[in-house]
Formats: sequence, structure tokens, C-alpha cells
Amino acid sequence: MNEQRRHNDPPSPLRLAILRFAFRNLPRLALLLLILLAILLAGVIDRQKARLEHEKAAGRAQDEKAVNVVLLEVQPSIIEDAVNLPGVMEPWIRLELLAKVHGSISEVLVQEGSVVQQGDVLARIEADDYIIALDSAKAAYKRAKADYERKKTMLSKKTVSQADLELSESEMLTARAAMDNAELQLSRCTITAPISGVIRRLDAKIGLLLSIADPVAEILQIDRLKAVVGIPESDVDAVRKLSEVGMTIQALADLEATGKKYFFSPAPETTARLYRLELEIENPDGSILPGMFFRAHVLKKTVRDAITVPIYSVITRNDEQFVFVVRDQTVHKQPVEMGILEQWRVQITDGLQTGDMVVVEGHRDIEEGQQVNVVRVITDPAGPPL
Repeated sequence: MNEQRRHNDPPSPLRLAILRFAFRNLPRLALLLLILLAILLAGVIDRQKARLEHEKAAGRAQDEKAVNVVLLEVQPSIIEDAVNLPGVMEPWIRLELLAKVHGSISEVLVQEGSVVQQGDVLARIEADDYIIALDSAKAAYKRAKADYERKKTMLSKKTVSQADLELSESEMLTARAAMDNAELQLSRCTITAPISGVIRRLDAKIGLLLSIADPVAEILQIDRLKAVVGIPESDVDAVRKLSEVGMTIQALADLEATGKKYFFSPAPETTARLYRLELEIENPDGSILPGMFFRAHVLKKTVRDAITVPIYSVITRNDEQFVFVVRDQTVHKQPVEMGILEQWRVQITDGLQTGDMVVVEGHRDIEEGQQVNVVRVITDPAGPPL
């Protein structure tokens, strides 16, 4: 009975107080538990994230180490500031041969493309009329001369006056001039080459009636040629200082030749404001023909002991130009300033020095601080990198 009474007794005041406190603060306790749980979860997440980042960085480093590169050991070399300009060959002399007398062509001794020497006969004009005129002029001169000699003798005998003698002398000189002119006109019936060259165009045909100044032929002198180049205004000052210019003739399997400066125009001759430069080039075998195109190598400046790298090794990014150099197997970005460009080589005026190791292959796949695998080191930028 006593045991039953203990079970039926009301709870003690302490237990009631604890129960009342727990019931009243239950939301706070739940919130506190949630906060503790969130802190624990955040710590776990941070540790997991750090582990993943570490694994990712290790994997990236492993990948970066696998990049193969070719290096150029920078050495001083010669670089030239030059421009290649198009030009065209012109004959040294282009001569239009015109008829000097009236008449019908009786003979043609050449054809288009014939090589002629100065004085060679090209064609003949019917000369009968001019022969008759010359014979008449000779007879008139002979008569006038005889009259002059007779009066000269008579003057010594005082049978003619001095005035009569002077008139006779004048008539004799006039007849002599007429005879000389007739001889000249007859000689012009034979058309000869005034210069050595090639017949480019032949207008003369047998039976063709010519008037004075009608075209007979066009002759080109090509044992020397003019290589003509249009020089832009920006290059005029450099060209003034040149005495020779190298050139390449594409039509003759890239034949290389050198022309001597012959004439440089003091004013532009085209609307494009190009200044005419004429170069003299010898052509004794006639292999170079007028009208052929060529490329003139106009050398403006030569820099010796220049630091040069392949232009493709220079990276441009966000208005910054730089190369990658390798020190202790590690890549470093090196800003540079560029100067003269020659074909695929560029002068580095600032940023590099002799002995620097510049990445010339594989530089598109690397970044600052990355380790690389050096496959090869070259010293000649003109040679193939791989």
C-alpha cells in the first residue's frame, strides 16, 4: 500500500520546474540545434571543397607539366627595314619611226620582232621621181657654176661688172643647195634604223603610199631597260639615298637582278601620289622583256646586332604585347616593344636581351608560372623550329 501511495503522489516541484522550462524554451532549443547542425555541415562542405580544389589544382598542374615547348635562345643578328614594291620593265628607248618623204613603198626587208642594228635598211620607197629631181638639180648646178666661172674670167677683162659676178655666184649657190636637197630627198627613200633594237610594230607594207610623217615602224631598244617603280611618299626620303635597288622578276623563275638609280621624279606623276623611280638594268641577252613585272627590294635601313624573334611568338592581348620566356623550367610573361619587321622576323627594341629563352612553339597553350617540358632549343630564328 505504501508503494501504491508513492506512485500516486504528485511530481516534485523541481521536476515540474524543469518540465515547464523545457516546454517554454523548446523553440529556442530547436533553433540552437539547427544552428549547430548548420555550422557542422558548413565545416564539412568547406573541407570537401578544399579537397576538390586541391585535387583539381593537382590535376591541372599535372596537365600543365605535359605541355611541350620549343625555345629560341636569343642571339644578336642583322635585320633590314625594307619594302617590296611592284614595278614594270620599260624599254630604254621607244622610237616611233616616221616617213620623211612622200612615196609608195617598194620593198620591206624586216618583220615584226626582227632584231636590227643601227643603220640597217628596213624598207625602201620608190625613188624614180627623186632620181629625176636630183639629175635636174645637178644639171642646174653645173650650168650655174659654168656661168659663174665665165663671168669671173670676164671680170678680169673688165667686160662684166662686179654686181653681175655676185649675182651669178648667188645663182650658183642656190643651184648647189637645190642639188643637195635633191640628194637628201633621194637618200630618204631608203629607210634605215636610227638605233639598234627590236621591231615591235611594222606599219610598212609593199605598195603602201606614204605621206610625210606617216608611221613606218616602232623600234624598242632593250639591250638596256628601265625598271620603273612607283615610290610612296613615306619612302621618298629613303629612296633618295639609294644608288642601287635589288629586284626579283617573277616571269623568269624569280630571277634576281640589280638596277642602278637613273632617274627619280621630283613630283608625283599619278593620282595615287607615287613618285616615279627609274632603274637602269643591263640586258645584253635580251632575256628580260618590256612589260614584265618585278618586285623591287627597297632597303631603307639595316640594323646590326639586333634582338629578333619570330613574329608569331609575340602574343597580343588587351593592347599588350608580350612573349613567354623560360627560367628554371618555369614560364614567365615578358612584355616587349617591337621595331623593324622583316618577313616573319621582328626586332625587339625593349624587353629581351641576349641569352633569353623565348618560347616559339607551344606558347599558345601555356600561362604565367606554368612548368613546361623543353623539347628543343634553337639559336637561329631563320631555321625551322620543329
